[in-house]
Amino acid sequence: MTDAPADPTAPEKLSVINPATEELVALVPAATRDEVDAAVTRATAAQRAWAAAAPADRARLLRRFAAVVDDHIEELALLEVREAGHTLGNARWEAGNVRDLLDFAGGGVERLSGRQIPVPGGLDVTFLEPLGVIGVIAPWNFPMPIAAWALAPALAAGNAVLLKPAETTPLTALRLAELALEAGIPEHLFQVLPGEGPVAGDALVEHPGVAKIVFTGSTRVGKQIMAKCADRVKRVTLELGGKSPNIVFADADLERAAAAAPMAFLDNTGQDCCARTRILVQRSVYDRFLELLTPAVESVVVGDPLDPATQMGPLISAAQRDRVRSYVTDDLTAIRGTAPEGPGFWYPPTLVTGVAPTAPVAVEEVFGPVAVLLPFEDEADAVRLANATEYGLSGSIWTCDVGRAVRVSRAVAAGNLSVNSHSSVRYWTPFGGYKQSGLGRELGPDALTAFTETKNVFISTED
Repeated sequence: MTDAPADPTAPEKLSVINPATEELVALVPAATRDEVDAAVTRATAAQRAWAAAAPADRARLLRRFAAVVDDHIEELALLEVREAGHTLGNARWEAGNVRDLLDFAGGGVERLSGRQIPVPGGLDVTFLEPLGVIGVIAPWNFPMPIAAWALAPALAAGNAVLLKPAETTPLTALRLAELALEAGIPEHLFQVLPGEGPVAGDALVEHPGVAKIVFTGSTRVGKQIMAKCADRVKRVTLELGGKSPNIVFADADLERAAAAAPMAFLDNTGQDCCARTRILVQRSVYDRFLELLTPAVESVVVGDPLDPATQMGPLISAAQRDRVRSYVTDDLTAIRGTAPEGPGFWYPPTLVTGVAPTAPVAVEEVFGPVAVLLPFEDEADAVRLANATEYGLSGSIWTCDVGRAVRVSRAVAAGNLSVNSHSSVRYWTPFGGYKQSGLGRELGPDALTAFTETKNVFISTED
């Protein structure tokens, strides 16, 4: 999405390309502004009936939707491999995560309760009411699960959802919409609108009938969306960029930390806002850690996403590959793994050493399989380096000192931290960023309330 006017000559079809082979997978019709407007009208009518349905009925349908997704895990996973280049194991997890999110949200429908507040002269109660129509603009790096982060709780809270998938990865979203109908989700309640950002995306953001926008993507585009929503006093949830630290102290289990570090920045080919792309190592163990980390990076298996042995697949596009290449210039010292030759958007696992903490590759989001290794002196220096970025999404801390783990966790400005692990996302727990990594929280026990309005009602008991 850009600030430029929508292009009236937007393409009628979106080309879906297999990143591993560069072969055309599908041509998908691109939604126009008029089609978005019509979809909002349909969704508004469907939402009113859905919100009026008994909570138990909404919950049952969401659980049925989850069951239908479960029956199609393999189909959805193979579709994700073809359009996004994800390894088959990752794609199966992603489809399963959609199922789990729907189940979790379904369990929250009947627990979405307000409060009774003590007041003089009467009874005061609050109600959590649905917002209406929710616009979800999903990214290409995790097309299925991130769409479901908003889809599941928004539906559970009584809203309708209009999902605009990324231009390069619309296929799993379209299939999920078909499965929703198969499960009995009312027609028009969940609609998918493939299209370009300046056309379909802007139409959702600007439409007065859309009550909230949930966007996952770059900080640059997130700011543009936030500005447009501000003009309309429209709610937003933004999950944006990241440059997450992986802090390794001298007292950590170095073998375990080094073994875990490669996939912390190479999973999904580094196309992950939570990727631990800044590996900060205490200087006294820096050489030993590098000695352990080098073979771990070099041995990562890159190749056919359908091969069970593959650990890392291709980048999403040639443009993304060129962007990643631009950060690893010839003057940098880099440890590299291997990647296939020939068709496909391949780039090898890459660890950059010997750069300044302020180098572009060390502070900007590369969004590819590239990390930097930086030394630090002590705990205060580690915190300073960890926070020396405009982002604050995620991060890891490796130490055997529980007190240090707590102190550093409280000092690092990030929304999601793990100690002696690289976990960032669980559907049971809140997820979101500090600083320019985003606004608002998704997932966790309060996910449904993010899609509601609080209404306060006072009932006088005085004569």
